Amino acid sequence: MTPTFRPRWFVAGDLNGFFGLVVDNLSILGFIALALVGIFGFPAEVVYTKMFPGTALGVLVGNLAYTAMARRLAMRTGRDDVTAMPLGLDAPTSIGMALLVLGPGFLAFRQQGMDAQAAAIATWQLGMASLVVMGLLKLALSFCGDAITRWVPRAALLGSIGGAALTLLGFLPLVETLRSPVAGLVTFGLLLYVLVARGRLPVRLPGVLVALLIGTTLYYALGLAGLGMPGFALPQGVTLTFALPVPTLQFVDGLAATVPYLPLLLPFGLLMVVGGINVAESARAAGDDYRTRDVLLVEALSTLVAGVCGGVAQTTPYIGQPAYKHMGARHGYTLLAGVFVGLGGVFGYLAGLVQWLPIAVLAPIIVYVGLDITVQAFQATERRHAPAVALAFLPSIAYLLVIKLGNPAWIAPEHHAALYNAADGHGLPELAAIVTLGNGFIITAMLWSTALVALIDGRTRRAAAVLLLGAGLTLFGLVHSVDPRGGIYWPWTLEGLPRLIAWQFAGAYVVLAALLALLSLQKERPGAA
Repeated sequence: MTPTFRPRWFVAGDLNGFFGLVVDNLSILGFIALALVGIFGFPAEVVYTKMFPGTALGVLVGNLAYTAMARRLAMRTGRDDVTAMPLGLDAPTSIGMALLVLGPGFLAFRQQGMDAQAAAIATWQLGMASLVVMGLLKLALSFCGDAITRWVPRAALLGSIGGAALTLLGFLPLVETLRSPVAGLVTFGLLLYVLVARGRLPVRLPGVLVALLIGTTLYYALGLAGLGMPGFALPQGVTLTFALPVPTLQFVDGLAATVPYLPLLLPFGLLMVVGGINVAESARAAGDDYRTRDVLLVEALSTLVAGVCGGVAQTTPYIGQPAYKHMGARHGYTLLAGVFVGLGGVFGYLAGLVQWLPIAVLAPIIVYVGLDITVQAFQATERRHAPAVALAFLPSIAYLLVIKLGNPAWIAPEHHAALYNAADGHGLPELAAIVTLGNGFIITAMLWSTALVALIDGRTRRAAAVLLLGAGLTLFGLVHSVDPRGGIYWPWTLEGLPRLIAWQFAGAYVVLAALLALLSLQKERPGAA
C-alpha cells in the first residue's frame, strides 16, 4: 500500500506570498478608512471596532478554506508544488462600497437628522446588509457562473469594471497620492518600477513592501523635519481593542436601506462570480486544477460570514495565483495571511497599522490596481471588441463627476439643485444629463457594451433586445435614475423634470431598438462579411 503523501505546511516562498497578500489587504482596509473617516467624517471607532473585525473574519475563513483545498489537491495528486488560491478583499468593489454606498449612506442618514454616532451605526448595518445581499447572489450564481459568461460578453463585464477602475481606483486615489507629493509620487514610481517594469531591487524583499517602507519613511521624516505638507501630525497612540466578530441579526435593520443601492450591489456580486471563474481558469492553466464551483462557493460563503458578523467589504479570490506560484509560495502563505488578518481585526492591530500607514503611501497601490484592471479589460478582450470596452468607460466618468459635483463642500446643495433644474433652451440641463448618465453606471456600461458587441458581431436583433431591456430598467431607475441618490422607483410616481428625463431616456432606447430591428430585416449585400 502506497503511503499517503504529506506536503510540507510551509516553504521559504510562503514568506514572500504572505507579505504580498497581507499588504494587498492592508492597502484596501486603509483606503476604506481613508474614505469613510477622512472624506465623509465617519466616526473612526465604528470603522475600526465594528467594520474591520467582521471584514477581516471573511478573509480568515476564505483563506483557511483555500488552504485546505490546496492541501487536499496536493495529497490527491502527490505533488509538492500546488499553490493555494489567494483570497482577500476585492479592491474595486471594496473601494466602491466605501465611496458609492457607505459614504453617501452616512451623509443621507445625517441629513435625516441623525447624530454622527447613530448615522454611523445605521451605515454599518447598511454595509452588513449589502454584503449579505451580494453573498446570497454569489451563492446562487455559483451554480450557473459559466452560463453568465455566455450571456454577457467579456467586453461588457471587463469594460464596466475597467471604467470604474480607471476613474474611482485610478483618479481619486491619485489625487490623494499627490496631496503629499514626495512620499506619494516616490511610492507610486517605485511600485511601477517593481510591478510594471519588473525591475530588480538590491534586497530580497517583496517590492510592494519596500515601496511602502520607503514612502512611509519619507512621509514621517519630512513631516518631523518641518518639510512635510500642511496638517502633518503623528497619529495618536493606538489602543488595541478586543472586538470579537460574532454573528448578529443587525444586518436585517439595514436591508431596507440597500434598495437604492441595488443597481451597484448586484453588478458588484455578478462581477465577483465572473472573476472567480476567470481566476479558477488561470490557476488551472498554471497547473492547479481547482473545481470552479468550489472556488465560487468559498468566495460566496466567506462574504456571507463577513456580512453576518459585521463586515462591509466582500472577499474574492485574487487573479494572481500563478504569480504567487512563481514566488515559490505553496499553501502556507494563505494560512499565515488569513490568520494574521483575521486576528488583526479581533485584537485591533490592523487598525493600528492602517492609522500609521500614510494615505499618500497606501493610495498608490490602489492606483496601480486600477491601472492593472483597466489594462486587463483590453488585453483579455478580442481586439475587434475594443470599442465596446472603451464605450463602457464613459458612464463611470459621469459618475466621477457626480461624486465631485455632489460634494456639498464644493457646491452648496441649493446651488446644485438649481443647476440640476436650470433650463438653457438647448435640451435637458447639463448637470441633469451628467447625473442621469452616472446613476447606475455599471449596469449602463454593461448594457451599452453588450449592445455594441452584438452589433460588431452582426447580431443586430440581439442588440435591439438589449436596448429594450435598457428601456425597461430606465423606467424603474435601475439605470439612469432621476433620484439624486440613484435610487429606484415606480415610474408613475415621477413628476416634473424627473418624469421628463426618465421617459425621454427610455424612449430613446425604444426608438433605437426599433430602428435596429428594422435594419436587421435587410438582405445581406453580396460580398458582405
